[in-house]
Amino acid sequence: MSAIDFSDPATIALLTEALTAAGVDGLEISRPGGQLLIVVAGKGGARVSSSEATPRAPGSASAVVKAPMAGRFCVEHPAASAAPQKLPRSVSDADIVGFIGVGHILLPLRAGRSGVLTRLLAEPGAPVGFGDPLFEIELQP
Repeated sequence: MSAIDFSDPATIALLTEALTAAGVDGLEISRPGGQLLIVVAGKGGARVSSSEATPRAPGSASAVVKAPMAGRFCVEHPAASAAPQKLPRSVSDADIVGFIGVGHILLPLRAGRSGVLTRLLAEPGAPVGFGDPLFEIELQP
């Protein structure tokens, strides 16, 4: 028996759909290489553990927003009609800075830190894996 590839967006979409169909509230899978947490909420849809910006190095003045799961990286909401936001731009810790798409589910990515969103570290529309760097935030003192 081969191991399940939890970095495959199709696998995560299948798991999410199966959990929703079965009426299960969620699933957590931990292994040495990472952790996958899928929480199925009633009316609000499904969500995956929130992403959190992590400092790059001790004493560093910037942080990196990482992918909380595998999926397709979106900078803007696909239904957004507004012009794309340009970088650099100021963000607060609760601001949504992008999305991870898995099948028909779109999960918001929060900045996790206040500062200036300075650059993209992943291509919009590209598949990303758990922990892949997506954005760099210059922290405000």
